[in-house]
Amino acid sequence: MIKHYGPKQIPLTPEEIEEKYKETQEEMQIVLDWKKEEEDKLAKDDFKTHQAKSACLRNMKKIVRRIDSVNGMLIYWALRKKGMRHFLASIELNEYWAGLKEKDKKKGKNNEKEKKIEMDLPRVLKK
Repeated sequence: MIKHYGPKQIPLTPEEIEEKYKETQEEMQIVLDWKKEEEDKLAKDDFKTHQAKSACLRNMKKIVRRIDSVNGMLIYWALRKKGMRHFLASIELNEYWAGLKEKDKKKGKNNEKEKKIEMDLPRVLKK
């Protein structure tokens, strides 16, 4: 015989949801400030070594991923704030992630074409 003990966690109160939403907004502001700093570094182009410039470019890629991540959480908490349950809000969040993956796949196909062109280029030049 299986006993049902109820929910494993107490549902979040509207105040807690509002607090989570505000925290996520603050996190987005931090990430946007980081992006601005890195863009300023790239604009100055005053790097002492090429490794420093490469690190800055890698940071820009990380920033783009982080913005997507925080944006997804903003969508989730905004839906929760409007009264949507966790289940439905997480479905919306999963659709957001699926859209980003689809966009990345399209970019990946373009990159594969570009790589193939680059691989064929030495053969074309030899002819």
